[in-house]
Order: sequence, then structure tokens, then C-alpha cells
Amino acid sequence: MLRIVDLPKREPGPGEVRVRIHYSGVNPTDWKTRIGGIHMPIPDGQVQVPHLDGSGIVDAVGPGVEDLGPGDRVWLWLVAFKRLEGTAQEYATVPARLVRPLPDTASLELGACLGVPFITAHHALTLRAGGPTQLGPGLLDGVTVLVAGGAGAVGNAAIQLATWAGANVITTVSSEPKARLARAAGARMVVNYRTQHAAAEIRRLAPDGLDIVVEVSPSTNVGLDLAVLAPHGLVVVYANNNGDEVTMPVRSQMTQSVTWHFVLLYKMTDVVPAGADRRCPSGRGVRNRRQSSPPDVRMTSRPEPGSRRRRVHATDASGNSATRRAPARAAPGARAHTARAHPAGGVMRGRSSSSSCHRPAPTI
Repeated sequence: MLRIVDLPKREPGPGEVRVRIHYSGVNPTDWKTRIGGIHMPIPDGQVQVPHLDGSGIVDAVGPGVEDLGPGDRVWLWLVAFKRLEGTAQEYATVPARLVRPLPDTASLELGACLGVPFITAHHALTLRAGGPTQLGPGLLDGVTVLVAGGAGAVGNAAIQLATWAGANVITTVSSEPKARLARAAGARMVVNYRTQHAAAEIRRLAPDGLDIVVEVSPSTNVGLDLAVLAPHGLVVVYANNNGDEVTMPVRSQMTQSVTWHFVLLYKMTDVVPAGADRRCPSGRGVRNRRQSSPPDVRMTSRPEPGSRRRRVHATDASGNSATRRAPARAAPGARAHTARAHPAGGVMRGRSSSSSCHRPAPTI
């Protein structure tokens, strides 16, 4: 259950950064936790401020933080993972390793969409033996990539990154609106698996087979993947949509030297490359996703004169919907937020922002 509470505006300690949040990204882990699909215990008497991803402006830094300073534009990732403090609040004080510089060419709304989907996609595209460990222009030249579900957030991010790195990208979708999203992200070869024979069409487009498959639904697509992989092909599984069990032949994959690699974002907390702030892809598909995604979570501001607290979205252990006010530490004049939630992918925005970014929700 979401409710509004007031909590102290915490000063950053050693190695910490305090960020004034402009956008708070909503991922399925966030809303699945709220409906009980994922159990994340909350200590008695405390609240969980939700949301993993976000963006904003650095407000203060603690001792030992040298590469970030007040006024820097940043994006945040996995903030609420094993922590009670997420990004659905006015100020978030987090470890500096979860805060990355955002280039001036990238909007803050894009920044809130980077964490879960783009880190997952980047990791999936850099696991191939002999391939790059960090993507950049031309580093996937000659590599053929199939992205399953190119309209989803991770799939769409994988299309953008693979195209940026020079790969030949094929993606599967289930409708024409989703095909438009995939093309906007850079996919030149789009297969509608509802209206086309997917395996035959992919084989026609890539007669030598696929080098990498970025897979969201292995239980559904295992047969398709094995039918189109090249020798020594790699299937990277980042979700279990439509089922948690997979049945597959063994001998044929042995002769093809096929590799299956299963990844979980929460097991790769050090995978953001040092150059991520300088080599950020354009995110050109974001504007197009705005037209067909579900309504985002909207946050509207109202002043609270003389307030010495920050007001946040939170969930407590009991699900109690009463507002709880914490001891006052924030600077006078802090603004409070009132919010309403929608269980879909998107971002929260404050009054200081003029637009909102919507994106389909990834499954992690």
C-alpha cells in the first residue's frame, strides 16, 4: 500500500550523495513488491520508500566523494535494493556508487529510465565469449542479435545499445504498434510472431544464424531460439515471462556448442562501466514510447510553508495507511508531494518538470 509520510532530510555520510529527485522510475519489481508478488521484509516501525531508478540534481555530497558535486545532473539505479530509501521522494541520500553523471545531451526523464533496463541490456550484450565487455560504436560489427520482445523496456534498450554498437538487430513483436516502438529504437528487421512464421523469417533475414539472443520468455521461445542460433550461439535469459520451466534437447545443443546464460540484475551491482556517463546512447525510442504506454505515476506538488520535513511515498510493514511524521531535520521551506500510483512502467515527476517519460515495464 502506498501512502504519504514525512521523513527527515538526511545529511550524506562518508561515500554518500544526496540527490534532489526530479523523476522516479517505476519497474515491475516496484509494483510487484507492493502487491505482494515479491517479498521484501520491512522492519517493524519503519517504512519502505519504493523505486529503484531515478534522476535528479546532486544536492550535497559526503566526505570522500570526489567525482560528484552539488549541481551535477545524475541518474540513479537500484536505490531501493536491500535499502529502505528508494527514489519516490524529494531527496534521496544514497551510496555514491549508485549515482552516475548524466550527460547534458540526455534529459532527466531519460535518466530515470536508464537503470534497470539499460544495465540489464548492456550486460546481456557483453557476455559473448571474445566479445566486448563494454559497448561502444562498432564493437558489435558483424554480430547478429535477436531481441525477443523489442517493445519491452529491456528489449527496447537492447535494440538501442546493439544498434549503437553496430550489430545486425532482429527483434520479435506481437503487434504493429509494438513494431513501431522497436523500429524507433533502431531495429531494421522486425518479425511479428503472430502473423509470420518467426523461425523461417528470422532464418531468411539471418541465414548464417544468430550470435546472441536476448531472451525474456525462455519457456515460450526455446524452440525458436534453438532453430535460429548459429554454432557457438549465446542465449542470455533475463526474465521468466510466461513460465518458469524450460524443456530443451541436449545433444543438438552440444553439437552446436550453444551457451545459455541466466542473469539477474541484483547479482551484478558493479557492472556499470566507468565510461557510462560519457558513452550514453541517445535513447531515441523514448519519445515514441510515450504515445502507446499506459499512464505514468504522476506526482503533483503543493507547498507546505515552514515545513522541516520531506514527504515521500512509503509502505510500512503493516500496510497502515495513516500518515506518519518523522523528526524534523530538513531545511525550512521544504516542499511536500501528493501522489497517486498506477501499476505500470513509467516515471514519477514533480512540478519542477515539464514532461513525463513513459516506458514499457521490464521484468527482472
